Amino acid sequence: MSAFQPIKKTLARVFSSPVFDATKQSAVVPIRHMKFDFEADKIDPKFYMNAELASAYFGSLSIFLTRGEDLVIDTARYHRDFIDDPILKQRVTSLIGQEAIHSRMHEELNEAYKLQGLPVSIFRKLEHYVFEYGFERLPQPMKLSLMAAIEHFTAVLAEYMMNHEEVFFSSQDEKQRAIWMWHMLEESEHKDIAYDVFQKLSNNYALRVAGFFPALITILLLISFASFFAPFYRKPSNLISLDYWKDLPRSVGLIFGLKDGVYGSSIKHIFDYLRPSFHPNDYDTSAFLEYYKKRLLNPVDGVLTPYFVKEFTPALKV
Repeated sequence: MSAFQPIKKTLARVFSSPVFDATKQSAVVPIRHMKFDFEADKIDPKFYMNAELASAYFGSLSIFLTRGEDLVIDTARYHRDFIDDPILKQRVTSLIGQEAIHSRMHEELNEAYKLQGLPVSIFRKLEHYVFEYGFERLPQPMKLSLMAAIEHFTAVLAEYMMNHEEVFFSSQDEKQRAIWMWHMLEESEHKDIAYDVFQKLSNNYALRVAGFFPALITILLLISFASFFAPFYRKPSNLISLDYWKDLPRSVGLIFGLKDGVYGSSIKHIFDYLRPSFHPNDYDTSAFLEYYKKRLLNPVDGVLTPYFVKEFTPALKV
């Protein structure tokens, strides 16, 4: 045996994720069509826990999500042709369909944000530079890694939101409530698909880590930085408002607080992605999904019932 053989085996273990296991795939998820018809004059600028900066973060996230979802769609569509597992291929079609409708619905919400005073045009330009001259020029293997990482962050966000249902009901803005609850439901439904595609086609740990950090910087730092200026653009008097500055620490804590903040309290989950043996389904959200489907889609009084149009499941092509 070569003296380097043990080293090679160690490196192989470190730089490889677990091999894709078709028996562990989640069920195929439906593609739901929605119609919200947002009205700018009814948008609550303090939708998220009556905190303007925290709400601006979600407004900024909505703007950046549309281009991020388009990247996921294009990457998933490109790599779908290389998948030989029919169920995974079917699930990728569901991912593409769900993300396409997310992007369209959030663009409609963004137009309402724009009329309501948020700097949507400025953020779209910033988003354009980040994606046009950055992410969209990456080679396909790196795009595949970035897709898996973006979906990890949205899965972490979805799990937090489903575990803190009360955040959606601190405002009377029913349409913002509906779009975010619908979005979180579907992000949790398809949370393992992009990762399974990565495992199936790449399975390279170093590459997976390489995609994690651009997603981290964009979602936690770039969007946070952008959102800090949004309340002043919408309402310049916030610059000298004592109430605004007094509430600022609470607003920051709602997003980054270690105890109850969206990302602060989820920090272990976020960085668990770097564990070589990580898989999204290590975090079981099946009970949440079952509850939320009933909570949102109940024909009588579901949160989404007034906005639900139809759903279908892509055909399985063997």
